[in-house]
Amino acid sequence: MNVLSYNRCIETNNNRILRGEVPSVEEISAMRQADAIILPQGCRESLYFAARRVCRHVFPNYDIFFAFPDKTGQAALFKKMGVLHPQTLAFKCVSHYSGISLPFSYPFVFKFGWGGEGNNVFLIQSAAELHHCLLKAVEYETQGKRGFLVQEYVPTGGRSLRVVVIGKDFYPYWRCVAGGGFYTNLARGAFIDYGSFPHLQKKAVAVLRDFCENTGINLAGFDFLFADGECNQPPLFLEINFCFRCRGLGGVDMYHRYLERAVKAWLAEVREAKSGPLSLDIDAVDTIQ
Repeated sequence: MNVLSYNRCIETNNNRILRGEVPSVEEISAMRQADAIILPQGCRESLYFAARRVCRHVFPNYDIFFAFPDKTGQAALFKKMGVLHPQTLAFKCVSHYSGISLPFSYPFVFKFGWGGEGNNVFLIQSAAELHHCLLKAVEYETQGKRGFLVQEYVPTGGRSLRVVVIGKDFYPYWRCVAGGGFYTNLARGAFIDYGSFPHLQKKAVAVLRDFCENTGINLAGFDFLFADGECNQPPLFLEINFCFRCRGLGGVDMYHRYLERAVKAWLAEVREAKSGPLSLDIDAVDTIQ
């Protein structure tokens, strides 16, 4: 089996590096001859869809990533899939916000469609703070950056649950901030807690397993909220991070091990789906150290 890898972390019998913004004719030809293609995390749209057009088996599955881009797209996805999430209103531009009566009161959350590690996310506690964010949105629009959402605030006691899916494996951990603050991002000083509330972790993994089966997502970090003091509440989908950091997984080396295991399992499924003998021993797929 001819396995083509554009992922520098995964070595196969055919590794390539994309040169330029879009795949060349030569690249397309190599993809067309491949039985399976492994792409880098967060790959370009041009590379992804070039691979998808000519090869049936592509890892990771980023169909949802590109069909529902950024945080506003994810809000639409959660609504479409019928999963529980904080009440959210998404806007393409500031003019669409004018005259809207919000279904929730202060405080609430204001998010721009892009950013990570808590950047461009604000807890709005007054009309003045909202006005400031809207002015910022107008400024962004002059730069060609559009899209924001407002979302009900769910008090969580300073913790959120990250569940990373790699292939068909799920890795949950809490991100906690002392004193019950709003931002639970590791970059803002939150700490990792693997062991607390295992029953809530299991709940989140269970709903996420169904979600991934229905969407095809097999490489992403999902954020969940649980209302503070409500131990029996269901998990609320908050965000999907297709580009995520590895600290909560134990670091880059552990991430590579998890990724290697997931790719081997995925290739085994590809092998079962294909007819005829294989020329590649999938045990020969190695992670680059």
